[in-house]
Amino acid sequence: MSDHYLRTGVFLAPFHALDENPTLAIDRDMELVEHLDRLNYHEAWIGEHHSGGFEIIACPEMFIAAAAQRTRHIRLGTGVVSLPYHHPFTLASRMMQLDHMTRGRAMFGVGPGALVYDAEKIGLKAGDQRRRMAESLECLVELMQGRSVTRTTDWFTCQEAQLQLAPYSQPMMDMAVACSRSPVGAEASGKHGIGMISIGGTSDEALAAHARNWAIHCESAAMSGQTPNRSKWRITTFAHVAETREKARADMAYGLEKFARYFTDVATFPVIPPGIADPVEYLTSLGLACIGTPDDCIAHFDRLWKGSQGGFGAVLLLAHNWADWEATKHSYELMARYVHPHIQRQSNGLRVKAYDDATAKRGTAGEESKDAVLKEIDRYNAAKGIAPGGKAW
Repeated sequence: MSDHYLRTGVFLAPFHALDENPTLAIDRDMELVEHLDRLNYHEAWIGEHHSGGFEIIACPEMFIAAAAQRTRHIRLGTGVVSLPYHHPFTLASRMMQLDHMTRGRAMFGVGPGALVYDAEKIGLKAGDQRRRMAESLECLVELMQGRSVTRTTDWFTCQEAQLQLAPYSQPMMDMAVACSRSPVGAEASGKHGIGMISIGGTSDEALAAHARNWAIHCESAAMSGQTPNRSKWRITTFAHVAETREKARADMAYGLEKFARYFTDVATFPVIPPGIADPVEYLTSLGLACIGTPDDCIAHFDRLWKGSQGGFGAVLLLAHNWADWEATKHSYELMARYVHPHIQRQSNGLRVKAYDDATAKRGTAGEESKDAVLKEIDRYNAAKGIAPGGKAW
């Protein structure tokens, strides 16, 4: 991957076990974003969920507004806002305000709503979610571009709706659509010329599905006169690293079982099917996760790049809390120190070249330099009347 550059970030649902203090858990999410900012990660995407008990941030915009005050450069996205739950005009107004408050660091990720229990609690049928997302997105893109929108659907009306703020970001706020198993997100993101976030695993089968969705994105873009841009394509994956594979696997005893139980009991699709004797081996052997060393992580990201069939712009780590807090922070640090240089155009390449050049010249230029120093000492000693080999001071 020496010629390629991947931005790095997290996709923060977040996931917190039921025995955790929720107040402290949200504080820790904030601390994680601050930690990633210091480590030069590029992006953090914050989810919206209202039920299920495990994913406890309900308003990503609120979290982002606070995080923007505590960080310097990391970009902060809604990952994602569930469009069928909101009127597009008021949602666009909130996001435009956030664009200004963050000085352009906010990003606008959208989707139909992945947690079916959220929709059920507001009387929304699962069969209507994707249609409503598409209808809302049509209005949102126009509104975020500063245009006036008049449109009536069976669930919202816009009557000469136009935002009162122009975008801080030029030409408009960075937007992306979550894309999992269905092609809806790929079609919508291509149609509007915005980014795509691939969610739903990184097994060989899942990577092939992501590549097919990118092809759909490109087809949709061509039909709408848009130009696809692979740098706007983000792929999510799981990773946890330590100094050794044994340590990384041992770290999983803290929280992997609780995480897997949530996806079996509540979420739509289990991450680890029931009856798997060795969950860590299952996740790593299928390529769903990297649980190992920084070198293992480099190989994992390289596999994602190849599986994308042409490259993508950013790899987002699904924040999972499989390890305890200290091991989790250490994992992100190890990746920043030892993995990121390899996936960001070999950013140590010139340093290595300079080191090798100096090493190769040690026997010539180095010896010449040493001889020059000794001659200057002899010159000084001679001027002071000190015999060669004597002390000058």
